[in-house]
Amino acid sequence: MSRSQPSQKTGLVYDEIFLRHETSPGHPERPERLLAIREALTNTGLWSQLELISSPPAPQEIVELVHDRFYIDRVKSLSSRGGGYLDSPDTPIGEESFRVAMAAVGGIIAAADAIMTGAIRNAFAAVRPPGHHALPDRAMGFCLFNNVAIAARYLQHAYKLERILIVDWDVHHGNGTQAIFYSDPTVLFFSVHQYPFYPGTGSRQERGWGDGLGLTINAPVPAGTDEKTWLGTFYTMLLPALEHFQPQFVLISAGFDAHELDLLGGLEVTSEGYAQATRLVREIADKYAHGRLLSVLEGGYHLGALGSSVAAHVKALMEDTKQSRDEKKI
Repeated sequence: MSRSQPSQKTGLVYDEIFLRHETSPGHPERPERLLAIREALTNTGLWSQLELISSPPAPQEIVELVHDRFYIDRVKSLSSRGGGYLDSPDTPIGEESFRVAMAAVGGIIAAADAIMTGAIRNAFAAVRPPGHHALPDRAMGFCLFNNVAIAARYLQHAYKLERILIVDWDVHHGNGTQAIFYSDPTVLFFSVHQYPFYPGTGSRQERGWGDGLGLTINAPVPAGTDEKTWLGTFYTMLLPALEHFQPQFVLISAGFDAHELDLLGGLEVTSEGYAQATRLVREIADKYAHGRLLSVLEGGYHLGALGSSVAAHVKALMEDTKQSRDEKKI
């Protein structure tokens, strides 16, 4: 088999261990979310075409690239005592949650390695708990470890990448990711999200600090925003910044709670809208980053909408792009 053949595959991070993160009865971030994703990918015939990526527990030193050791110990300790509420009442954890969170990071790192070595073209990580609200020393918004931020730091540490793009299209602003990279000139963070809304951050005036000024790009949109306007922010606010930044790797904080059916959000995005956004971000990755793209699950709480949106997203990741990067027009 030639080296070019496996590199055309899309990877999938999925493991039964992710179902063991227990929240609380009635909590929207529940194991059934992943079961809905698996069912949708199976029913559409996509599951069998994906390259399944294992999820070994991440070494703690990788998590420490973003999170304080004391905080990691707190998560481990509370989990070992049977669980409880971690830092805020919206973030309950169970006795296996620490182990699950470490496996989620491990799977994401394995996917990043597979992309960087050319074993796969791109990947979607169907992991839980989610991550983009997590701060270096604090959990919030259902999130324990900031999966995407850890992936970015790992890529910088292991592969010496100098410029990484993070696209966050969760309906909620990724305050944790923004805070981690706010003064960092090596990471461009773009977020389109409902505003004003939880967690209260993400105004246009938040643009970075110091060497990172201008590399935080927030596209806040009001409740009721339609899909065309939502997609338009990618063209008007993200694309103009890329000619100068030219990312070497693209990460997506892929929340699907901007869907019109999601009860936790108020936007009007459809499953096809997520497919269109995916194609656009793929074009960015193809143009600047040799196609290197890793998408990580964040929110999405209407099970049917989540399943159909992820299937549309993954199908767009898998599409054959026959044109060379030089021929692509963004």
